[in-house]
Amino acid sequence: MTAFFALTTSLLWGLADFGGGLLTRRAPALTVVVVSQGLAAAVLGVIVVATGGWSEAGPRLWFAVAAGLAGPVALLSFYKALALGPMGVVSPLATLSVAVPVGVGLFLGERPGLLQAAGIAVAVTGVVLAGGPQLRGAPVQRRAILLTLVAAAGFGTVFALITEASTTVTGLFLALFVQRLTSVVTGGTALWLSVRRGAPALPAAGFAWSALPALGFVGLADVAANGTYSVAAQHGPVTVAAVLASLYPVVTALAARGFLSERLRAIQAAGAGLALVGTLLLATG
Repeated sequence: MTAFFALTTSLLWGLADFGGGLLTRRAPALTVVVVSQGLAAAVLGVIVVATGGWSEAGPRLWFAVAAGLAGPVALLSFYKALALGPMGVVSPLATLSVAVPVGVGLFLGERPGLLQAAGIAVAVTGVVLAGGPQLRGAPVQRRAILLTLVAAAGFGTVFALITEASTTVTGLFLALFVQRLTSVVTGGTALWLSVRRGAPALPAAGFAWSALPALGFVGLADVAANGTYSVAAQHGPVTVAAVLASLYPVVTALAARGFLSERLRAIQAAGAGLALVGTLLLATG
């Protein structure tokens, strides 16, 4: 069950990142984040009311609030790092996010077996290579490195926090709703401040209403990924769930290959293969 839900998390996050990447080519990244998360929050609000999720309110929701604060900071840091580039350094470096939940799992006493430890090492190596690391070229700005590390820490923190936000299915819906609502408020405030400083909130051609379904998909896929990760981490070792869930860059790279006909570099293809091998080792270990 842990492997299934964690791999589902990777699929959903990978597709969400792919869709978000396409949308940010047409609209400011902050606007994409706020609108997509807002649509997801609206859908979750309906689900919470329909399932009576408010009855699950309790102190654990503070974990969801914290995750909602960390998420937008991580996303914005990541987008800014990508803008500074090069992507061949930023993307693989962001996979360090897996260190946070794995570290939490080890701190709580989890000790993966020899086969699982090998699977973790192989899978993480595969994910880094699938990001297409830039091995030579122009020097990387220190600010890009710093922003990427902030993003990695933020993503990893969301991994760890969302696991603690609920223990039941209806409670999980409520936790995800609170997380998204917090993200919208945080991101909306950042967007307002950005506009006050003169940055555009919309592309020059105006808001493309035809993009709403895609924005909704990105937001809901991200929410669903948080939910499946929470289930995976609660039903098995966090160390295994976190590593399998971190395979989403492989999905993003394959989606770019399938939908945009982008050619995978040899190092990316090798990384995808290693990630698959690592997944098999973790699943069978």
